[in-house]
Amino acid sequence: MRHDLLNDALLALRHADQDGKGRVEIAPTSRLIGEVLRIFREHHYIDDFAFVPGGRGGKYEVTLARRINSCGVIKPRLSVRGRALERFESRYLPAQDFGLLVLSTNHGVMSHAKARELKIGGKLLAYVY
Repeated sequence: MRHDLLNDALLALRHADQDGKGRVEIAPTSRLIGEVLRIFREHHYIDDFAFVPGGRGGKYEVTLARRINSCGVIKPRLSVRGRALERFESRYLPAQDFGLLVLSTNHGVMSHAKARELKIGGKLLAYVY
């Protein structure tokens, strides 16, 4: 039984990258997983991904760029203000300006750098470096 689809998806990405695989399939899916994958693609942590419809909701086929050292979800999904992003960046990422936090804001899902630029906060979803 799956309780957290985002955690299962990021775990599949991390294990496939560690095993040296070039592609991974993520199923079941959600729109949130698609938004997180979009941000990973924008920041070149994955090469590409595509949604393949079918059966029970479809699946995502992800082409890896072999750049993921670690990734995971942040539980509980903590609320953070725009001014406090540095504190969480130092908690979840290994070094300053290395890695990426993913936030869900009222402007959509975005990286912590874009949220800092817009001076908005949100809920922390995931990290990758």
